[in-house]
Amino acid sequence: MDIILLQRIEKLGSIGDVVTVKDGYARNFLLPQKKALRANEANKKVFEANRDRLEKENAERRTEAEKAGEKVDGVEIVLIRASSNTGQLYGSVNVRDIAMSLAEKGHDVDKKQVIMGDPIKSIGMHEVRIDLHPEVSVTIKANVARSDDEAELQSQGVDVMAQMFEDEQREIEEQAEANRIDPTLEPGEIPADMLEDAADANEEEAEG
Repeated sequence: MDIILLQRIEKLGSIGDVVTVKDGYARNFLLPQKKALRANEANKKVFEANRDRLEKENAERRTEAEKAGEKVDGVEIVLIRASSNTGQLYGSVNVRDIAMSLAEKGHDVDKKQVIMGDPIKSIGMHEVRIDLHPEVSVTIKANVARSDDEAELQSQGVDVMAQMFEDEQREIEEQAEANRIDPTLEPGEIPADMLEDAADANEEEAEG
């Protein structure tokens, strides 16, 4: 279907452009949300008659979005979630969660303006794009952690999950050292000194 864009659409074009899109995309999204008009002769005349007004209104909305963008760009929001030991969340963080967290910080962002390819499903710092206007996008940081302390560490640049893995490895090595077990042994393999101790015990028992 040929349509006239009433605003900039990413990967399609800018206001006033006539482009061809799939019928379903036009009928289910662009036309109902008044982002475009069918590109017939009548609509082309209507658009040209109103082009100056539409472009002026678009410019005003863009200016407002740019001002709002200065305040929200780079903002960090903290979302406390439960997760497994590997950092995988029990659930996920979605666009609604992001919008609500921004609202708590005083930023009026609609969930439709939150652009996420997929929900966040792991602990860590995640960048999320916010489209305040078709021509104005900013990026915020979603700090997903299991506690406020973890969130603070991540905010300082600490990779909490990597540090946790290192701590676990250190504990394993320390425990292995305490038990005189060689950490390089394969699972189920018996250390040589334990074999020697067992042999000595058997000899003593035989002599006795």
